[in-house]
Order: sequence, then structure tokens, then C-alpha cells
Amino acid sequence: MTSHWQDWPPYVLAALRKGVVIPAHPLALNAERKLDTRRQRALTRYYLDAGAGGLAVGVHTTQFAIREAALLEPVLELALRSAAEWARAPKIMIAGLVGRTAQAVKEAELARGLGYHAGLLSLAALKGASEDELIAHAQTVAREIPFVGFYLQPAVGGLVLPVSFWRRFAAIENVAAIKVAPFNRYRTLDVVRGVVEADAADRITLYTGNDDHIILDLVTPFTVVANGRKHTVRIKGGLLGHWSVWVKRAVELLERIHAAVAKNEVSAELLALEAQVTDCNAAIFDAANDFHGVIAGCHEILRRQGLLEGIWCLDPSETLGPGQKQEIDRVCAAYPQLNDDAFVRANLQRWLS
Repeated sequence: MTSHWQDWPPYVLAALRKGVVIPAHPLALNAERKLDTRRQRALTRYYLDAGAGGLAVGVHTTQFAIREAALLEPVLELALRSAAEWARAPKIMIAGLVGRTAQAVKEAELARGLGYHAGLLSLAALKGASEDELIAHAQTVAREIPFVGFYLQPAVGGLVLPVSFWRRFAAIENVAAIKVAPFNRYRTLDVVRGVVEADAADRITLYTGNDDHIILDLVTPFTVVANGRKHTVRIKGGLLGHWSVWVKRAVELLERIHAAVAKNEVSAELLALEAQVTDCNAAIFDAANDFHGVIAGCHEILRRQGLLEGIWCLDPSETLGPGQKQEIDRVCAAYPQLNDDAFVRANLQRWLS
């Protein structure tokens, strides 16, 4: 049975269109690298109390290896149930979809059956496929569940996708949003152009996944010429691994950006904050080591706050990169205004209860 974004509760669709903070949900493990249900639930509660408008679960930050570990369904189900029990109002729930077509369809059916609103479609498993094959894959999955497109940066396994792909992708009716995350300005513009050229800008909401360029993505009016006319579109919110940490500050930042954009008053102070957030991201994502410690870095922030017991990942070799701990120490000391440590400290025991 196909589901469509038009079937979502009006509040959920309105929130997606307005632009919200959607953390990419990490995986809480214990020292035996088994799911720590208590801390996994605490993370969900933290994100909701911090003001997140949705959650993305089973995505890169949750570790794609949850599938081999038979954790995909338990983790998806736990997040959905925890959010339903804790949130005062429905949130946008997005499930990661990976693999070749048969696997992606199966995961879409699982997500839809559990009650997720949308899937986040990764194309990383289709390396070497033609554009026609990629579009056919997306069209097939779209028959199962509405989805959020995903331009994953090539440094962590993504494909390079041209304007022609995004134009055809944006024409798929059940695409509700696109997470733009190539970590590359040229390729970010390719997505914008593709959506505009498909005349889909009113249906498809753009979300930044460029953790290295968050604020500038959100304050930039993207004005492009397509079909003989100028069109200006905005990236409205963020679906980010970086926003799996310090989430209360991220929510406050997005509200500030929305207010500045509405008044057409983007201050120099806000632009300066861009560089500070990017500096923090470089440390947390381990940019110096080609993102080796990207997930462990997020875990390290959450461990320091007491939300996670350790930084364990399913793959024992996935840990902090050389010098990464010192870089995290540096940015935490340099930019105390960007953390939400006091908020977490005040609520941690309640989330862990």
C-alpha cells in the first residue's frame, strides 16, 4: 500500500515546509557494543525537549551497519515509540533507506508499516549505475513511501549526481524534500537548479546536510534562471549529523535565522557565527582525517554530556581520529556559547529514567 506526503497530518507537513531541526539520530551502545535501550531512548527525549521538529533514524549517523547487526527494526521502532510517548505534538519521523532496489523497497515497507512519514534515500549502494537506473530505483521506492532525497558527500560514499539527475529526481511526485549534503558549493547549486528546472520548488523543501556550511546555506537566497525566468529558493531547515549534538542551540539558531531572513537582515554577527559552527564541525566530524572519526566525534560530545556511556561504534575500528580529541577540547573551550551542556545537565536524569 503506497503512502503519500499529502496524507501526512497537516501539522507535520507544515513543519517540514517551514523548516525545522532534524537531528540524525546516533546509536547508543554499551561496552559490549550492544544496543543500550535506556540511553537510546534518552537521546530521543533530549532531541524532542530541545525543540527538534523531527528525527532521522537508521541513517549514516545511526551507523549503516545496524542492518548487518539485525538492529534496524528495533532501533526504528524504539525511536518511533519513544517519540510518540514523549512528544507533545507529532514530529516528522524519517527512516534511512539504503541498498539496491529490493533492499530499499523492503526497508521502505518496514518504515511505512511502523508509522514513519518518510524515507531518506541513500544511493551509495548503486555506484556505477546509469542515471536511468538511478531514477528507476528512486521511482520504485517512491511507490512505497514518500521520501527525502539525499545528496551524500562522496568522501563518505556518496555518488556525484549532475543537474540532469536532480531535474528528473525532482519530477518524482512522492519526493517531499531533499537533503543537500555534497559538502561542495557547485554540487549544492546543481540540486537547486534541478529542483527549479523541474518546476518542483513549491513541492520539494530543501534541507541542508552540508555540516560544513550550515548557516550560509540557511541564509542564502538561491536565485537561478530556469525556463526563461528567475526563481529564488531557500534552504529551510537542516537534517544534520552535526545537529545530533548541542541541539537546543541548533533550534535557537534556526529560529534566529528564520527571523533574520524574514526581515532581510542577516547580520555580520550571524555570518561570523558560521565560521565558528564550521570550526566546531571540523573537530567533531574529524575533517583533518578525512572524516574517519565522524560518528565517534558526535558520540564524544554526547559522552561528555552524560547522554552516552562511551563512544563505541559497531565497528571497533571506528573511533576518534589522531588528534581529534584535542580538537574537540579546543572548540569546546573556544565556543562555550554553542553548547547546551547546562540544559542537558538539568534534564539528564529525567531523560534516563
